[in-house]
Amino acid sequence: MTDTPKTTLHLQGREQHPLIAIDDFWPDPDALREDAASLRMTAIGPHYPGVRAEIPPRLAETMRRRIAPLLAEHFGLDPAPAVSEAYYSLVTTAPTDLAPIQRLPHFDGVEPRRIAVLLFLGHGEQGGTAFYRQRSTGFESVDASRLDRFRTELEAGVQTFGMPEASYIAGDTALYECVGVQPARFNRALVYAGNTLHCAYLPPEVVLSSDPLAGRLTLNLFLFDD
Repeated sequence: MTDTPKTTLHLQGREQHPLIAIDDFWPDPDALREDAASLRMTAIGPHYPGVRAEIPPRLAETMRRRIAPLLAEHFGLDPAPAVSEAYYSLVTTAPTDLAPIQRLPHFDGVEPRRIAVLLFLGHGEQGGTAFYRQRSTGFESVDASRLDRFRTELEAGVQTFGMPEASYIAGDTALYECVGVQPARFNRALVYAGNTLHCAYLPPEVVLSSDPLAGRLTLNLFLFDD
């Protein structure tokens, strides 16, 4: 069993988007690790650079209810959005094998009631999660009103500077400025708006392994009900 959870609010970048870090989030994180190790993990979709396995709906709902008061207080979301997707996730893709879309910051969706929850479950160096600003627009988040301009500027930037080399993003690039990195820590959860520009922060010392008990394992909830 872990200590009492400790919650810290961060207001990030020029847009001051809330991000909540919750240390000692889950009472038995090692049980989650063992559960992940017992499942068959496979690639799901073109965006995530690794493999995933769905977590039980009851577990996802329990976690959603645990953070619901924080969503009401800091994001103005009451009631909390429903669970849309929930996975154990394991980064396994070597930097040289990354697809172009995996070399850029991304957002999960433009909807205002979209929340991401990321729980770090790995030991050792795990990197973290980095947040970004598109240089040409100054956007740190993308809602429906910004989407067309964001895409236009991204296409123009790629034409001017080319696609990033095959590697995980680490800091500023020609197209994006890093506005902050939230470091990983075992049993630390991050809660943030899904329309903020973000990407995994994976320095070279992070071990990429196909073994959930040895690699960069996270649990990811995506809340959305618009």
